[in-house]
Amino acid sequence: QVQLVESGGGLVQPGGSLRLSCAPSESIFNFNAMGWYRQAPGKQRELVARINVGGRTDYADSVKARFTISRDNAENTMYLQMNSLRPEDTAVYYCNANIPSRNFWGQGTQVTVSS
Repeated sequence: QVQLVESGGGLVQPGGSLRLSCAPSESIFNFNAMGWYRQAPGKQRELVARINVGGRTDYADSVKARFTISRDNAENTMYLQMNSLRPEDTAVYYCNANIPSRNFWGQGTQVTVSS
């Protein structure tokens, strides 16, 4: 069973920055894609950003130009750099990794943007 260990969430003021990390229990190149999703109270889980095995990235319109997804091959870790954070970015953020017909999820990390 693949495990995804997330870290980096917390409380930040509007306009601030956070970096989330996701370390899988096997090589990041074993997955077709990895990404970050988020779920706010009372809302459905939504895609924030993803990166495929070839390095192509996709972002939700609401985070373009503010968030950057990346991976460090040597560290076998995926990151989400979040800048210019807004209160509406408040949510539990989940790391995702997928292979054909299977999705794996991290335990989630809380991000709260508030003054």
